[in-house]
Amino acid sequence: MKLLKSVQLAAGVATAALVLTACGGSSTPEASGAAADDGPVKIGINQYLTHPSLDAVATGFKKGMADAGYTGDKISYDEQNPQGEAATNTSIVGKFASDDDLDLVLAIATPAAQAAAQSITDIPVLFSAVTDPVDAKLVASEEAPGANVTGTSDKNPVKEQLELLTQIKPDAKSVGIVYSSGEANSAIQVQWAKDAAEELGLTIEEKAISASSEVQQAANSLNVDALYVPTDNAVVSALEGLLQTAQQKKIPVISADGESVKRGATATYGINYEKLGEQTAQMAVKILKGEAKPASMPVETLTEVDLYLNSAAAEKIGLEFPADMVSEAAENYKK
Repeated sequence: MKLLKSVQLAAGVATAALVLTACGGSSTPEASGAAADDGPVKIGINQYLTHPSLDAVATGFKKGMADAGYTGDKISYDEQNPQGEAATNTSIVGKFASDDDLDLVLAIATPAAQAAAQSITDIPVLFSAVTDPVDAKLVASEEAPGANVTGTSDKNPVKEQLELLTQIKPDAKSVGIVYSSGEANSAIQVQWAKDAAEELGLTIEEKAISASSEVQQAANSLNVDALYVPTDNAVVSALEGLLQTAQQKKIPVISADGESVKRGATATYGINYEKLGEQTAQMAVKILKGEAKPASMPVETLTEVDLYLNSAAAEKIGLEFPADMVSEAAENYKK
């Protein structure tokens, strides 16, 4: 079996959309941000939750800004994190909306982006780590966002990820998915998984949760041959409980992101979230320099994903990766 080191992804473009209704402030949809001058730039960052993938986006964004020359007294950040609390999330974006000094807002993860899009209309808003920005009603379309909001999507190759499962565990017939009922991007990924599973001869068993504290119990309730973890903030933040259950059941865990493999999931074709953050920074630089406006700036995705393996995790459940798969892996965690 020959595996490619990276899987080429096609940027999905939605054709139907809803135009956002402004919920505060007054501006045109062409809000463009700071003028191209030598003054310092101030950016508000709202990271919805703390977990490695979202942390990597923030790290990559600041690295990308620094690489573009925004260092020292040329830039300042107002970094906020509601830790998944809806009321705090709303409060943070309200504060950003009333801050006359902000030149741009970065919203990391779908709930943070939705709150920002609803409240902030007179400065540019960039999102990152959003799976489907059209379904989340952040943009009119991926090709032409249409307002003051655009950014980068972490749309993941669900079919390729489930195909990877069939290579690792050919006798697998059923896949369990724990997901948050409150995250729009998670429900979409479950549907993508169902569509892919039908083609691959797999069945999907799903269990919705309302809080991260329910993740381990939900995983334990599923009688399946493997687990799939979407880019769901509530689930990924409580990943260790799910991994513990999978190890007890001796079943593999396919994750949607590479960071989760590092934490103990079995394998994935996943995107590099730090690179995604850097790409978002490149979009920010164009906006801040007056070279582009969010309304006409297409949503971007990473065009490649890498193969991530965790040999230590596989060994604990009695699996061994094929040699050619190991040789093609971008990362293989052995302890």
